[in-house]
Amino acid sequence: MNCVSDLLQRLIRIPSVNPDGDPGTDQCGEGEIAEWLGNFLGDRGFNVTAEQVEPGRPNLIARSPGSLTDSRPRILLGPHLDTVGVGGMTIDPFGGVIHDEKIWGRGASDTKGPMASMIWGLLSNLDRLADLPVAVDFVAFMSEESDQFGSKHFASNHAEDYDFAIAGEPTELDIVHVTKGSLWATLETTGISGHSSQPEAGENAILKIVDTIAVLDDALKPLLAEFTHAILGPATLNVGIIQGGTRANIIPDRATAQIDIRYPPSLAQTGTATKMLEDFLATKNLPAKISLSADNPPMELSEDNPWLSRIRAVHPSSALIGAPWFSDAAHLNAGGLPAICLGPGSIKQAHTKDEFISIADLESGAAYFTDLVSRLEV
Repeated sequence: MNCVSDLLQRLIRIPSVNPDGDPGTDQCGEGEIAEWLGNFLGDRGFNVTAEQVEPGRPNLIARSPGSLTDSRPRILLGPHLDTVGVGGMTIDPFGGVIHDEKIWGRGASDTKGPMASMIWGLLSNLDRLADLPVAVDFVAFMSEESDQFGSKHFASNHAEDYDFAIAGEPTELDIVHVTKGSLWATLETTGISGHSSQPEAGENAILKIVDTIAVLDDALKPLLAEFTHAILGPATLNVGIIQGGTRANIIPDRATAQIDIRYPPSLAQTGTATKMLEDFLATKNLPAKISLSADNPPMELSEDNPWLSRIRAVHPSSALIGAPWFSDAAHLNAGGLPAICLGPGSIKQAHTKDEFISIADLESGAAYFTDLVSRLEV
């Protein structure tokens, strides 16, 4: 690899689409990219381990050159291996084409661009990694785009091995130290099927889910808005999917709605968002129940954290900011490993139909991590 752009192009050309939801391709999973990265970093002196979190879907842990028993403070650079789906893209998702001073393809921004910059920063210091004041490893997580199984597994098994983590995300090289939590919940209603010519003989599950959604919009939204944050703003509610029924002339006996609640740390201090939703449904005597839920915690790392001070001593231009989106950093923090999000590129390009990162941003990221690895002090 002659430059960081070459590295990013190679990474984009290895499909690593998360298989959940609608991937838009059969080229799913993180196995291939983890194997390539393991060989690439192993050939350069890293001690590489692939930990299978799910079959064929590993976390990659690449410990930097140096004694395996050294006592230096140890941090990790941790992007995620997976990307979102590629359905509806207007460019070749795995082309890695350079055009208009940008590199195009799925993951260019989220998060193979930050990944390439992090790796380049380590390689630029390869001859010094064993002797620097801070040991810096590379860890890449599987399944960040759905359920975050990789970071949860890592936090459960390796949090005590590290002092700090930098999750790779496109933050325009600012430091995201606070993010909202997210609750994805499927609400289900049931009814009694029958012929549409006799609606009084059945119970319409779709009407029940519509009534439930109306109450959520009228009464739950104001309750959520009471939980707010100076940087993140209030908790929010979105209804993303409604499903139900089989034919127009059949009374539907089942309907579901999938909702998304984003919430600041203040809500988590009162209990889980799932429990709040359960209590609301019961108090309002609504006909829906929660059939599925995925509740991910918010993250707030104190501005006084010493590792933030060390990073900003190297890069004082990096602002401390918040973000409404969710990342692996929240599960690392929840597992006892202080973490932030940081990387080149903009979240505005993430998940888009023509995803890209500018070469200038990518090169700035590579220079940023080169300096950070070489100049971090204890």
